Amino acid sequence: MTDHDGYDEGARERLVEEPPKRVDAPIRTPFERDRARVVHAAASRRLAAKTQVVGPQSDDFVRNRLTHSLEVAQVARDLSRALGSQPDIAETAALAHDLGHPPFGHNGERVLARLGEACGGFEGNAQTLRLITRLEAKTFDASGASVGLNLTRATLDACTKYPWPHGAADGPQGVHADGSPRTAVKFGVYADDRPVFDWLRRGAVGTRQCVEAQVMDLADDVAYSVHDIEDGIVAGRVDLTAIEPAAVWETVRDWYLPAASDDALDATLSGLRTVGSWPTTPYDGSRRSLGALKNLTSDLIGRFCGAVQHATYAASDGPFVRYAADLVVPEATRLEIAVLKGIAAHYVMRTDDRVALMHRQRELLAELVAVLLDRGPDALDRPFADDWHAAVDEPARLRVVIDQVASLTDASAVTWHQRLC
Repeated sequence: MTDHDGYDEGARERLVEEPPKRVDAPIRTPFERDRARVVHAAASRRLAAKTQVVGPQSDDFVRNRLTHSLEVAQVARDLSRALGSQPDIAETAALAHDLGHPPFGHNGERVLARLGEACGGFEGNAQTLRLITRLEAKTFDASGASVGLNLTRATLDACTKYPWPHGAADGPQGVHADGSPRTAVKFGVYADDRPVFDWLRRGAVGTRQCVEAQVMDLADDVAYSVHDIEDGIVAGRVDLTAIEPAAVWETVRDWYLPAASDDALDATLSGLRTVGSWPTTPYDGSRRSLGALKNLTSDLIGRFCGAVQHATYAASDGPFVRYAADLVVPEATRLEIAVLKGIAAHYVMRTDDRVALMHRQRELLAELVAVLLDRGPDALDRPFADDWHAAVDEPARLRVVIDQVASLTDASAVTWHQRLC
């Protein structure tokens, strides 16, 4: 790919310059190499055992963080290609977007954010940046410090969903599944990762996402909304023929769109019901029902991405690369995605059995953090034990423990808790 495609040498630059590949090695663009590095990262493999919505051990059909990431990547790649931007960048960002998630998904994120206040908090997207630029071992700088996967500037920028530090984040909004108010904020970089963040954001204006990050962000929302509904239907928790609008709209406002009116949400649901594959009879587990459900997910993804592509082309002539243009999400599409996410949230994530399980998960992680802080390096994996010895104060050691716990899968967090607590 050449500079006239919108990706100049600055976009291809890596934090540590790398020597040319062997002459007999396959010829790949820098962005193709970025994608391969994320695919082969240990953190990517761990996603297979991390919760998406329902725990990965509960059923072999439901999605885990890895299968979700693969589906986000497919949506992001197709939309990026349709817009004429570099599909490897958007796909890599999608593959990486959940690498920083701790055990038990957003529930684990919630407890680590509270426990990590003394060292600057915890946020899954900030942890992703930390992981791919520091914790995932591949490349080291002249001082011997790890620079993680040493991805290109354009790819790292596309991975940055929230391009601002903790102090610049908006206040928390909405409530958790148990009805308690949210207290954590969304941000993309911890204080001690600021140098690499400033390097990758060179050329950006304020907190604007590059268009490849916008594609990744939308693909995440699309996959989340559609596939969580699919999982909920197959699990017997969601019946699209028997939605209770009043209760669901309360969840939509609590979790996603505080200002949405009943009339707007009613009209949005009516519009979704006009999709030809929207079910008219309850799901019964047959192959015909499974096929119909797959057609629905395909139709909804096509509906959302088609609307965004059309609106984006109507708003700009492009090119749709880096900061030359923005993705345009129509208000109707934004509402449709929020309605689907609200249905899944209400019927799956707010159920009494799930709320009780989430409480036990938070207790487990809190106890694990406490015992690791007490035991110190003897209880940590070698890379984190080394980080502990290099830490200069208590907040730095707390960050090491948070890094260790965030790296665990759901199952390994339980195993560590059983062994240490």
